[in-house]
Amino acid sequence: MDKVLIVDDSLVQAAQLKSMIDQELEVTIVHTAVEGLREAGTGEYSLILLDLILPDMDGFTMLKELQEREAARHVPVIIITSLSAIEHEQRGLALGAVDYVLKPFHPTLIRARVNTHIKLYQYRRLAEEQSVTDWLTGVANRRRHDQGSISMWQEAVRLRLPISVCMMDIDKFKVYNDSFGHPAGDKVITAVAKAAESYLRRETDFFARYGGEEFVAIMLGEETEGAFEHMKIIRQAVEDLHIPQSPEVSPWVTVSIGGITLVPQTESRYETILKIADTMLYDAKRFGRNQVVWTDGGLNQLREK
Repeated sequence: MDKVLIVDDSLVQAAQLKSMIDQELEVTIVHTAVEGLREAGTGEYSLILLDLILPDMDGFTMLKELQEREAARHVPVIIITSLSAIEHEQRGLALGAVDYVLKPFHPTLIRARVNTHIKLYQYRRLAEEQSVTDWLTGVANRRRHDQGSISMWQEAVRLRLPISVCMMDIDKFKVYNDSFGHPAGDKVITAVAKAAESYLRRETDFFARYGGEEFVAIMLGEETEGAFEHMKIIRQAVEDLHIPQSPEVSPWVTVSIGGITLVPQTESRYETILKIADTMLYDAKRFGRNQVVWTDGGLNQLREK
């Protein structure tokens, strides 16, 4: 059920407004801008109905505040007000409001506008989600990786946290495709992605399909040994799917994983670390595949087998 936030200092008018729209929506009422900003910051709302006259801050100022907050800037705002001057409407729309409705309002009109803007918000959210989601596996795609990896890297630099970056590749995938066909290959990619993602669900984890049969995982806060052990579990989980591989290769479909853990420096670059992870992946394949090879960024290398 979509959630709507009403910000209005009038108890009576807020209650009337709620009664018009709460049949299919979860409605929260607050009476000050400070309360409204706090609620909007939760990121739980699909629409905000905002009165321009508030006791602690005018609605225009609150609109500006909403635009500056990541969790709230994309939430549509309908201004509900008794201020009928055209300049007020122009200012509200210029500051990011999606609609401007004058009091007293008609219930049918309010319901229609509320429903329309919630649907538009849902469509936009769906389009945004699809643009950063891999069409085959449902995990993050290369575009989402390119966005999210930089944010995680900057967070690690700022907090002086260890960051682990790893590359994972399905072993001898071309042989599998040649043996079983591309539709079967797509199912394997999906199954491997789901298995790996199931072990990377913490808020400090990130997992994406990088391209073809290759994936990237990023973990914040784990030391070298912990990250290495975590990836060993994922490698084994894929093997335990028991997806038959071409007999001349191995009994089951497997993956090779290479990674690096370090505390990044301000001058270091994520792209460089990703290349090191790719080198570790190459080593994992060179040493026989179906294994994890890791480095701490120095001379030490951990090998699973």
